[in-house]
Amino acid sequence: MANAEGEKPLRKIGEAFKDLAAVVNSETLELEVGPFSHACSLVSPLFGCLGIAFKFAELDYVAKVGDLAEVSKSIATLQTLVDRDVESNCVRKAGSHTRNLLRVKRGIDMVRVLFEQIIASEGNSLKGPASTAYAQVFAPYHGWAIRKAVAAGMYALPTKAQLLKRLNEDEATARIEMENYIASSAAVILYVDKLFLSRELGLDW
Repeated sequence: MANAEGEKPLRKIGEAFKDLAAVVNSETLELEVGPFSHACSLVSPLFGCLGIAFKFAELDYVAKVGDLAEVSKSIATLQTLVDRDVESNCVRKAGSHTRNLLRVKRGIDMVRVLFEQIIASEGNSLKGPASTAYAQVFAPYHGWAIRKAVAAGMYALPTKAQLLKRLNEDEATARIEMENYIASSAAVILYVDKLFLSRELGLDW
């Protein structure tokens, strides 16, 4: 999927997550569901740019970000969202907002690892970076069939050059934006993890 001329998806993502990280790092403010879901929605096109290997992730991620965007109309903060599900004893039920939050968190974490691997790797292939990101973040929660399908889809990944063209970036500008996202998303991911761990919900479900 190509972007409209002049659009800079990576810059939009970096700026949105930088704003979220500023809230998290303040240690006095709670992260609001609305800005969080909006920033996460900006990440969705990246999955589309990666092709069939991450189609499952794109569909799942988009649906769950949509749920968080919808619930932001009635629940202000991520903390309140999780606490309400805890009170209702529905945290681990399929479709719960907390479960969806965990899945969205994995999506932004996968992109973080992917960017780290792209920056660290040489050459034009995305197979290594994408395989590492998938293995690290998603694979532990997927059955054999999905892992097999993803492995097959890795051969249809775009090259690094093709990905950057779709994102309207060159190597230098892409690196800056990816580094911005890596730093800011790490703070946001840690914040979400702490929401779960402080309530003894765990992260492996």
